Amino acid sequence: MILSPSLLSSDFGSLEQELKALENAGITWAHWDVMDGMFVPNITFGAPVIKALRKTSGLFFDVHLMICEPERYLADFADAGADLLAVHAEASTHLDRTLREIRRLGMKAGVALNPSTPVSALENVVDLLDQVMVMSVNPGFGGQSFIPQSLNKIRRISAMLREAGSEALIEVDGGIDPDRTPELVKAGASVLVSGSAFFNFPPYAERLRAFERAAASARAGQ
Repeated sequence: MILSPSLLSSDFGSLEQELKALENAGITWAHWDVMDGMFVPNITFGAPVIKALRKTSGLFFDVHLMICEPERYLADFADAGADLLAVHAEASTHLDRTLREIRRLGMKAGVALNPSTPVSALENVVDLLDQVMVMSVNPGFGGQSFIPQSLNKIRRISAMLREAGSEALIEVDGGIDPDRTPELVKAGASVLVSGSAFFNFPPYAERLRAFERAAASARAGQ
C-alpha cells in the first residue's frame, strides 16, 4: 500500500516545509490536485508551482489533472517534473492519444474516473495505463465522505486489469482514512490518496503508521 497525501489539505503557505515533513515521516509520494475552476468548481495550483517545488523534493509527484482539455498542458507538467500524470476520461476527447503522449514525454500515465463514469471507459486503453484512479467522491473539494459504491468499482477494475495482464496500480481518491483502508486494500487498491484525514492528524510519521497497520490487517485477513 502506497500512501499519497493530497497537498490540497496541506498548508499552502509552507508547501516546501510540508514536502520535507512528508519525506522525513517516511512518505514516498505526494498527490497534487490541479483544478481549473471549469472541469471542477474550484481552482488550486498549476505547473509553475509544481516546478518550483520539484527542485526541493525527492518525493514521487503524483499529479492529478482535474482540468478541461488536459492534452494542451501535458508538456508543461512534464517540464514541471511530474512523475505520474492522471487525466480524467471525461475531460479528454482523444484519451488514447493523450495517454500515449504522456508516456512519450517520460511520465507514467493514469486515467481518473468520476463516480458516475463506468469502468468500460477503460476497456480500449488498458494497455496504456500505469495507474487507474477511482474517484470515491465527486472531485473538486476536500473533506467529502466516501461513496460506498466505489468498492464494487475497484473490484471490477481489479478484475479487468488482471484479465488484461496489466500491472497498473489502482489508486483511490476521496474520503479515505485508516478505518476505510482495509476494505479498499481487500478490493484491490494499492495507492490511497488522503487529504484532511492525513494532514489534520500530525505527527505525520504516526499517521502513516496508522494507515500501514490498517493495510497490513487487511492483507493478514485475506
